[in-house]
Amino acid sequence: MIPASGGLQVAADIYGTEGPLVVLQHGGGQTRHAWKGAGQKLAEAGYLAVSLDARGHGDSDWAPDGDYSNDALVEDLVAVVDSFEQRPILVGASMGGGTSLTAVGEGRVDAAALVLVDTAPRIEAGGVRKIRDFMGQAPDGFSSLEEVADAIANYQPHRKRPRTLDGLAKNVRLWPDGRYRWHWDPEFMRRKRSLKDRVPRQEEAARNVDCPSLLVRGGLSDVLSEEGAQAYLELVPHSEYANVGEAAHMVAGDRNDIFVAAVLDFLGKIAAPS
Repeated sequence: MIPASGGLQVAADIYGTEGPLVVLQHGGGQTRHAWKGAGQKLAEAGYLAVSLDARGHGDSDWAPDGDYSNDALVEDLVAVVDSFEQRPILVGASMGGGTSLTAVGEGRVDAAALVLVDTAPRIEAGGVRKIRDFMGQAPDGFSSLEEVADAIANYQPHRKRPRTLDGLAKNVRLWPDGRYRWHWDPEFMRRKRSLKDRVPRQEEAARNVDCPSLLVRGGLSDVLSEEGAQAYLELVPHSEYANVGEAAHMVAGDRNDIFVAAVLDFLGKIAAPS
């Protein structure tokens, strides 16, 4: 566990023992385990990769006041980065990307580089709604891991169904009533979020990004459109861009091989291990 803000602690997995620091932040409703494959590959390439459970997710503390705002997530990131003694490379998917962009663009974190994964200031309301609908289903939980697998398969029909259900145990918690519920604080879903209010702040943050940047989009994504990606590149003209054609919103989960190759190619130019 790593100290975060407000007295909370966040869970983390660390891959590697030395090298440039890469902080991996997952999307809403995910856990740090979403980065396992990427973390291992980064460590093999000589980086020190740290994947975090956001507050209220996975094994991290839940916020007693239910504060899961972008500001709270940024404060947590600042606290985590301060516990390491080097400038971080921030890699954030979806919600984690929004946190990273705000932290860099508003001068809260002095990042060596910024990698956004299928997120940008302008994202698609329909895709976001689909995610929220998925996360909001079965508030009373699931009776079995098979039901959990069915729900995930319906949400991600382009992915092959896993042969075993063992990995699903990291995405849910078994409650005392014998029901499986998603691995996040229910209060996270109760907080209202406005895309309209989000855009101006994120765009202003993007204009202020002066570190090397890479935007990775899933070619099948219904969250970040090609238009949204190009709008980010206009705001951050020095940013590099990679389109992973066979991936949807969860790029690293869909095509981790292509995703990691793009990230390592980018980092090799600006933050190669010594």
